[in-house]
Amino acid sequence: MRSYRRRPTAVLALLALPIMAVAGCLPGPLARSHQRTSVVSPPPTTTISLPPRPHDLRLDGIDPCRILDPDQRAQLSLDNPPSRYLDAGMGGAQACTMRGLGSGTVARLALVTTEDVRVWLSDNAQVDARPLAVAGFPALEVRTPGVETACNVDIGVADGQFLDVLFRDGGNATPLPQDTLCAGARRVAEAAMTGLGRQH
Repeated sequence: MRSYRRRPTAVLALLALPIMAVAGCLPGPLARSHQRTSVVSPPPTTTISLPPRPHDLRLDGIDPCRILDPDQRAQLSLDNPPSRYLDAGMGGAQACTMRGLGSGTVARLALVTTEDVRVWLSDNAQVDARPLAVAGFPALEVRTPGVETACNVDIGVADGQFLDVLFRDGGNATPLPQDTLCAGARRVAEAAMTGLGRQH
């Protein structure tokens, strides 16, 4: 969930070091002309704002495999029995995976209780995050560059907690388009929020 990259300002600072070193070795006016050269800072990152939550739906003590009931799973073509586990990639979050044998898709719910949904808006996230609302709650559709066979929808359910919904291709001969996967992730997210509301 956390991947790190060098910030643009740090990169520009490194690029400026050779210029400063060369300028120190140059005579008079030429050295002064280099010393007057300034590095232009990049434009600030666009800020995405999320609407307020209607109320909190905390994830503590929730069984991720009981969020969607059998009828909901059938409507979503997730006909294989759900399987609960700890998702190391989501900070050890409680998670549940469900496979659709007929549809060739896989859904996974992860209950993240140690990060806010805004973590995906950080420069370090390196993802394409688009704001949306799910059942009236602030959410993000998250696409990871270079990963075309999956889509995430993350819903901010409480301060420092979010529900992560992953919807991916399950190995079809012709992979489903990512737009189709994101639409599936939104459907699962809506159903999951309905199920989560029943448990509060």
